[in-house]
Amino acid sequence: IEGYAGSIASVAETLEAVQVGMLDIGGYCTCFEPAKLFLHNFAYFVPFGPQEGESGVRIARQVYDEHPWLDDQLRDNYGQFVLGLNGFDNYHLGTTSPWDSVSDLRGVKIAGAGPNLPWLAYAGVIPVQSALPDGYMAMSTGVYSGWLMYPSSYFAFKYHEPAPYYTLIGFGATGGASIVTMNTRSLERLPPEVQEIVLEVGRDYEVTVAKMLDERQAFGLDSLRAAGATVRTLPEEVRREWAESLADFPRNMAEEAESRGMPGREILRTYIDLVSQSGYEWPVEYSVE
Repeated sequence: IEGYAGSIASVAETLEAVQVGMLDIGGYCTCFEPAKLFLHNFAYFVPFGPQEGESGVRIARQVYDEHPWLDDQLRDNYGQFVLGLNGFDNYHLGTTSPWDSVSDLRGVKIAGAGPNLPWLAYAGVIPVQSALPDGYMAMSTGVYSGWLMYPSSYFAFKYHEPAPYYTLIGFGATGGASIVTMNTRSLERLPPEVQEIVLEVGRDYEVTVAKMLDERQAFGLDSLRAAGATVRTLPEEVRREWAESLADFPRNMAEEAESRGMPGREILRTYIDLVSQSGYEWPVEYSVE
């Protein structure tokens, strides 16, 4: 039995559905578990990171491999095994009205998934946590005036109709922000040779979806332009200023994780270093010391 788009469990219920065995396998964004999976959102805590999904997922896998705590917490606390990592393509900003400078966004209500809403703090935006299915109606009726979203879903949910102004900011592709897990009891009930196949397919899944993320980014942008949306790129100097305003954000999130008994400094330091080693140049120098 397969279920999609929350037909069996909503985006905020999938972790629990896998935990209790309602689902054998579930795929979900860690962003919808800001308390239980706080540190699994590490890519959200370091904005303006890798711009390609393939790079983001590959680096997230390295972080998981170097820090077994991430797997262990899901297995020990929530009874599930991580089969594979996914992520999201590069985040940008869509709005119902055009804007010329960052100051134009001050006091404007913008929606997002949750962990990425602090990215908007520099602009003085009023952040609103929301879910994708609610966005079209909410922007059409003025509940809020924009969405912090990657282009593939921005187009798929037809956000360009109520909010046709899409600004390429490049907050980064969040590798590892989406995961596929399997109930540990369900996995252990399988014959050893089948378990091996399931785990192998999980790793193959990572490679496949990572490539698809970049394809989706290109398709989403092309589709938005073809649909008549206004797509523009934020000037690099403004982007750099935006990044500098968030220079302390990774450190603050690392300290918050530590206060929850999680290895925040180690994991965020590893992530930042691995991104740098990949050849990507951060627009700002982050430190979690």
